[in-house]
Amino acid sequence: MQVTRLEITNLRRFERVDLAPATGLNLIIGPNGAGKTSVLEALHLMAYGRSFRGRVHEGLVRSGAMALEVFLEWRGGAPADASRPIHKAGLRHSGHAWEGRLDGADLRHLGELCAALAVVTIEPGSHALIMGGAELRRRFVDWGLFHVEPEFLPVWRRYARALKQRNALLKRGHRDPQLDAWEQELALSGEPLTSHRQQYLEQLQPHLQQVLDALLPAAGGSRLEFQPGWRRDELSLGDALLLARERDFAAGHTTIGPHRADWRIDHAAIPGRSALSRGQAKLTALSALLAQAQSHAHLGGDWPVIALDDLASELDLAHQRRVLERVLATGAQVFLTGTEAPAVLQTFPAELAVFHVEHGRLQAEGRR
Repeated sequence: MQVTRLEITNLRRFERVDLAPATGLNLIIGPNGAGKTSVLEALHLMAYGRSFRGRVHEGLVRSGAMALEVFLEWRGGAPADASRPIHKAGLRHSGHAWEGRLDGADLRHLGELCAALAVVTIEPGSHALIMGGAELRRRFVDWGLFHVEPEFLPVWRRYARALKQRNALLKRGHRDPQLDAWEQELALSGEPLTSHRQQYLEQLQPHLQQVLDALLPAAGGSRLEFQPGWRRDELSLGDALLLARERDFAAGHTTIGPHRADWRIDHAAIPGRSALSRGQAKLTALSALLAQAQSHAHLGGDWPVIALDDLASELDLAHQRRVLERVLATGAQVFLTGTEAPAVLQTFPAELAVFHVEHGRLQAEGRR
């Protein structure tokens, strides 16, 4: 996928920005706090429906403005050449309500936009994918499935609806006869949902090992371990829900199931997640995200847009070079931010467009 035009209005410090990026590497530089990351936030917002720095109502809309607006044009789908169709999308978000259009049609769900545009973002907080809560890791897997498995989203929505209904009954504490029906619905949707997740992680494994071998060879062999959210090897989800019913009534919510699923990466040469240094956690998370981008290209035929926020502050020069060499060799479009041009770029032959951000303004400085 290649973004050909990006317009931003009233996002954080930006009153208005119009960006025509290069097909290869786009470097966005400027002092701290100037708004470099906001450009990547706009891309992330269109691809995920939220910023990687929080929800829209948490300061994303420019002070004094009613809403932010983002307009995007991009080429998507294989083959990777100029004959691919141009897609156009616009999103207006007040922080509480949104409206959007995709290729001339009104959007009913933000998911329609997120399914059309693939962006993989790597930013200073990405190490939380490894060290943070399970919700981030479920979201990681579900994003991958959302883009490559058409059957996944209907099953995910079916499970979410059944979970909401069962939780409402549990919270009221009534032995409602509807509980059996919603538990059956949870089991019928939760089993295939779990199978999709397990299969996705299994096919991600070789991509992850390949990236880890390049970026974190000291880890030795690494393995993805899936945790489905209940004792799946012993019980069906329906039986597990029945056995947990009294405990769930006491808790007021459903304590087992795919909504409690998780996964972890076990490194052969590093004993346990707690033994990872911060740098190793960052490299593990970065490897997982790059593996997901590689997997997306393998399954879907097209590399996602890669957004790298402040890579120079996260990695030493050797690892910066390895990451950029790996990503640029794929032909993916890359957006890279920093306070200045990283030294490793001086020897890169890739097409490079430079943009400078300061005082809420973005200016193109030319291409190399």
